Amino acid sequence: MGNTYIKNSASASSGGIGFCGLLTIVFITLKLLGQIDWSWLWVLSPLWIPFVLILVILAFGLFIGWLLIK
Repeated sequence: MGNTYIKNSASASSGGIGFCGLLTIVFITLKLLGQIDWSWLWVLSPLWIPFVLILVILAFGLFIGWLLIK
């Protein structure tokens, strides 16, 4: 008999909510329950802070690149 290979249908991709999503849900829950008195800007900060950090790193890299070709 020949070798039979069975394809595994399980995926190794990481689905799910992630750390920032979980932290956002915790902050929203605490805000709605009155446990924290933060503005909504800070309650939702786990959603926007990673994008701001990426933009800052990108701007820094572009600045360094500009200095090197100057």
